[in-house]
Amino acid sequence: MANNLEVKLLDEALIAKIKGIQIRARHLVNDAFAGEYLSAFKGRGMEFEEVREYQYGDDVRHIDWNVTARHDKAFIKTYRDERELTVMFVVDVSGSSRFGTVDKFKNEVASEIAALLSYTALRNNDKVGLIIFSDHVEHYVAPKKGRGHIWRLIRDILSYKSDSKKTDINVPLEFLNRVVKKKAIVFLISDFQGKNFEKEIQITSRRHDLISVSITDPREIEMPRIGYIELEDAETGDFIMVNTSNKIFQREYSQLASKRLHETRKFFRMNGIDYIEVNVKDSYIDPIVRFFKARDNRK
Repeated sequence: MANNLEVKLLDEALIAKIKGIQIRARHLVNDAFAGEYLSAFKGRGMEFEEVREYQYGDDVRHIDWNVTARHDKAFIKTYRDERELTVMFVVDVSGSSRFGTVDKFKNEVASEIAALLSYTALRNNDKVGLIIFSDHVEHYVAPKKGRGHIWRLIRDILSYKSDSKKTDINVPLEFLNRVVKKKAIVFLISDFQGKNFEKEIQITSRRHDLISVSITDPREIEMPRIGYIELEDAETGDFIMVNTSNKIFQREYSQLASKRLHETRKFFRMNGIDYIEVNVKDSYIDPIVRFFKARDNRK
């Protein structure tokens, strides 16, 4: 009886958390945010139709400057109705995703980001799908539309409990490339603590529109000085006793973490792959909006 009550309470707490995420996501997906999303991915789901003379109210970003220069008056490119886009979330639920020292675990932040982007995609009539992974594909949800579908995605990310602590980013990307034949917008959400994933990410970025979202916790970068503690590696399960007040430990810990982040950023930058960095102690809205704006400016 006690176990049943405990399960019921857990279910109610989870439902309340999902509802909270949904309400927040719907609130954030206002006209401005949805517009940023549409601008960032414009042209991905539209077919060129014709060039016509500019009319008051047309989007100046669609001006065809070559035609305009030849005729001494403004002309714009017009497009057929937007084809539906497919947005895929590839979300890491390995051991390190269940780490958190501020207000939320990293998997909670991942679910909020996915909810925000899902509602934005829904508003633009796009389909949304999900791949949950650790060192293997844990769960797959085929792309669909609808609010009920988004509820399911949020629930799955937030509640999924993996028995595996390790990460292998190659596996879900190989799976994605097999099951999603047409080009999709892919948000790969992870802390990128796995190894040897570079080649498969490069392959995926050529087949799909890949955006990597890195989620980190402040304690993964800087350890507080609280004396001797026992630490567990979330990926391997190994334990080690350390003196967090030791200056050498502090320096080496920070240097190692900074080096890992620097190498991750460098890899994505050198390969021209979009990369969003989110720290759980800060708002994830700002880096996403900055990404949308920067991407729009590149077009």
